[in-house]
Amino acid sequence: MPHDTPLISTIVGGLVLAFIFGAIAHRLRMPPLVGYLIAGVLVGPHTPGYVADQSLAPELAEIGVILLMFGVGLHFSLKDLLSVRGIAVPGAIVQIAFATLLGWGLGAFMGWPTGGSLVFGLALSVASTVVLLKALQERRLVETERGRIAVGWLIVEDLAMVLALVLIPAAASISGEGHGPVEPLSAGLNRLLGLDLGVGGMIAMTLVKVVLFVALMLVFGRKLIPWTMHRIAHTGSRELFRLGVLAIALGVAFGAAKLFGVSLALGAFFAGMVLAESELSHRAAQESLPLRDAFAVLFFVSVGMLFDPNILIDKPLPILATIFIIVIGKSVAALLIVLAFKKPLGTALTISASLGQIGEFSFILAALGVELGLLPEEGRDLILAGAIISIVLNPLLFFLCDRLRPLLEGTKREEATAEPAPAADAAAAPEQLLAEDDDVHPTALNSHAILIGYGRVGKIVAQNLKSSGTPFLVIEDSDKRIGELKAQGIEAFMGNAVARQTLDLANLSTARSLAIAIPNAFEACRIAEQARSVNPSILIVARAHSDAEVDELKQYGADTVIMGEREIALGMVDRLAQVHHESVPYEDRHEPDTIIPTGTAPPEKE
Repeated sequence: MPHDTPLISTIVGGLVLAFIFGAIAHRLRMPPLVGYLIAGVLVGPHTPGYVADQSLAPELAEIGVILLMFGVGLHFSLKDLLSVRGIAVPGAIVQIAFATLLGWGLGAFMGWPTGGSLVFGLALSVASTVVLLKALQERRLVETERGRIAVGWLIVEDLAMVLALVLIPAAASISGEGHGPVEPLSAGLNRLLGLDLGVGGMIAMTLVKVVLFVALMLVFGRKLIPWTMHRIAHTGSRELFRLGVLAIALGVAFGAAKLFGVSLALGAFFAGMVLAESELSHRAAQESLPLRDAFAVLFFVSVGMLFDPNILIDKPLPILATIFIIVIGKSVAALLIVLAFKKPLGTALTISASLGQIGEFSFILAALGVELGLLPEEGRDLILAGAIISIVLNPLLFFLCDRLRPLLEGTKREEATAEPAPAADAAAAPEQLLAEDDDVHPTALNSHAILIGYGRVGKIVAQNLKSSGTPFLVIEDSDKRIGELKAQGIEAFMGNAVARQTLDLANLSTARSLAIAIPNAFEACRIAEQARSVNPSILIVARAHSDAEVDELKQYGADTVIMGEREIALGMVDRLAQVHHESVPYEDRHEPDTIIPTGTAPPEKE
């Protein structure tokens, strides 16, 4: 029997076109998200042909935001959040105020009312959660100091926008510029007890609800959520575990929004953050990754659906002014703020590039402003156009920051040579050592080993190389681990080894061996391929989790691939043989986390 299937058609149309145009964008060496946005424009109401459901697409996109923020929370502890509060809180507040002032000035110049101009400025001040996190994840910066500052900055912006979403309707009803409902709890108290709390009461009520939610998550959620996941894990059902992860992420986010008035993204972030204290956090992140990526794509498609290309012709100058505020005004403000806090130039450039775009909260504010009669529809169209173009330009902004950094650092070094630097304290903390070493120079090692990754496997390899006297260096993307390595006197470079400029720092052409200890086979293949093209004679050793990964890594240039499961199985077979075949007694010859150096004969059993 024929029937309408708007949900299925929206998902299928969005994902299929996003895949096609994302692949084309990748082929043209552009970010895939450009293709996702074009796919959204094609299925939107402003272009001929198929039109996706306008109400379902944003809700599907919101699921992507929830899962993405939940994943970030899994890698972001409360300690990390508190460690950046000194710069994230004042920095975000100053940047929001500056961007709002610029937006208000543009709105006033165009003849809009004060309320509408302020809404317009607020919408231009808040960065997109999805775009910022995607950019940090692609560069593997989420767990670095600059990544923690960016995420903390984002959390402060989210909290500010939650407060704005409550205050805007109240201000509209009081000022008479617009129309709209007041805060629900305040309205209920007014109706039941005859108490008129006013704007101050509404602010206090909102803050109380946010504080109550955070307190519940930190006091009860930190115990209940990990306990629940441990109970599910003990059932041995992967299906139930995956379902539990999704239920916690979506359930906490939805409950936080409905009961406490905080954003869905913020609720999901705290759910992930409290689960991060459990040893199951890594597995939870893996189980939610496929859905997270799929729904994040739908977010970009939904943004593209809102874009009317005709505005580029009808309003070119206002669009240029809007883009200037988003891309230049916000970025420069963030750059100066971070530098004012004495942070390294690389951190300041990363933060400024991350915030040079707008997204989902901007759409919510624009829709609310139009609904309340504060913001003209022209303002909403400018916000949408600014979001689309700033998202497309964001990768270019990162590229320009990467290009400008050496030039600016060169000027900084010239200024530094004018004054002698004080002697460094040998007992400085790893984080301080890392922060002070902002200038990166290629290694002077020759005939050395290169180790990619300093996780559980990488640490064992590094210990063995160090104990055997083998010259080596490490490439790692976590600033905490880089600090540990430098504190031990081990040469290390921070960055993603997939990037050619990072590998060039390791002097690949003269290296004798390359050990790829990261678990991501896709990145390992790209690293092996680049290393083989630079140094055909280098020995490349990698790790894998399946026979297919072994074959793929060898195809891309790896000489030896160690599959963990196979080595575990061989160890178990060897141990069983001691009992069932009356072989020589089994003996643990090595201390934990040690490996016999290559070329050293193993001791004979007695």
